[in-house]
Amino acid sequence: MIEGVKVNCHSSIKIQKDKTIYIDPFRIKEVPHDADYIFITHSHYDHFDTKDILRVAKIDTVFITVPETKSSFQLLGVPEDQIITVEPNKKYDVKSIKFETVPAYNENKKYHPKENKWVGYIIELDGVKYYIAGDTDNISEIQDIKCDVAFLPIGGEFTMNAKEASSLANKIDSKVIVPIHYGELVGTEEDLKEFLKLTDKDVEVLIEKE
Repeated sequence: MIEGVKVNCHSSIKIQKDKTIYIDPFRIKEVPHDADYIFITHSHYDHFDTKDILRVAKIDTVFITVPETKSSFQLLGVPEDQIITVEPNKKYDVKSIKFETVPAYNENKKYHPKENKWVGYIIELDGVKYYIAGDTDNISEIQDIKCDVAFLPIGGEFTMNAKEASSLANKIDSKVIVPIHYGELVGTEEDLKEFLKLTDKDVEVLIEKE
């Protein structure tokens, strides 16, 4: 299930199957221009960086994103029919790929307000469902997620912390958990250690140390 899956850093994920998918590309070192799809969870700079997007995008890349980034893609010259804007709690079928959107927001922090309608994604590839939580707290709407692989933020401050993330990991119906959103801008190896200690599921650590 995690073959072909790479966490570049932070919340920057690449899934390479029949199609190549990036979620929130950030601090990309190479210039592969290989993205069939690029998913954006929200507009913060560490999740929506046009410099890194241009490193992975190609002429026919499809961009799946929240509404406030649409104009930025248009300024980059992306054709209208290659920009798909999304909102929470919807199912989509776009050019041979199926996915659904999930709410992602903070309850007691100001960084990711619910009214912004930012999202996480459940993307289905080759019969495997990948849940990318986005920047979120352990909110009620995601308690019953069903997926095969779940990417959960653990770094705290802007998202759920390690303890909160482990509580969610132990509750949702997922075979594999991949911790993200730590080790770069926020979150430390101590957060990862706490998450590993408290999580009962199979945890795959895909962020590599430099």
